[in-house]
Amino acid sequence: MPQPRTKTQIVKRLTNERKLLEADIAVLTPEQMVQPGVVGEWSMKDVLAHLADWEAHMPTWVEAARRGDPVAEIEPGLSWRQFHEFNQRIFERHHDQALDEVLNYFHSMHQQFMEMVENMPEDEMLERGRYAFIGKGTIYTWLSHYASHDSWARKKQRAWLTGKQG
Repeated sequence: MPQPRTKTQIVKRLTNERKLLEADIAVLTPEQMVQPGVVGEWSMKDVLAHLADWEAHMPTWVEAARRGDPVAEIEPGLSWRQFHEFNQRIFERHHDQALDEVLNYFHSMHQQFMEMVENMPEDEMLERGRYAFIGKGTIYTWLSHYASHDSWARKKQRAWLTGKQG
């Protein structure tokens, strides 16, 4: 029988996954952080910008949905089905930024993202179809994907470091 979902569980999972990612990136040198190849042409810096940009968008989407905006686009000019194009935009937005800028962005966006999560009522997290942009799902499920995103980044970094990319 599956465990019931709670706000406490998702906050704990998001926090734990981020701590693990932080520990993994702490061992990288600045030179390693900007070396391409972690995910395709992306460096670890690019991966962190990717995570931060997704986190930066979520509070905006939630607030717009709370106002009754259907949030029909992931970003201006891109439908929700255009994830690859969105990810490419993120890469292009941040690729030429200095490592320190990206790290600051990564940390500040996560702080804002977690404030949104911690301030969100549990019933809002668990209500199916509450917002048009999530379809019939729940914000809880989306938040779970954010935790998985950090885990994905750690796995990619480890595979890159050991030369076992697949």
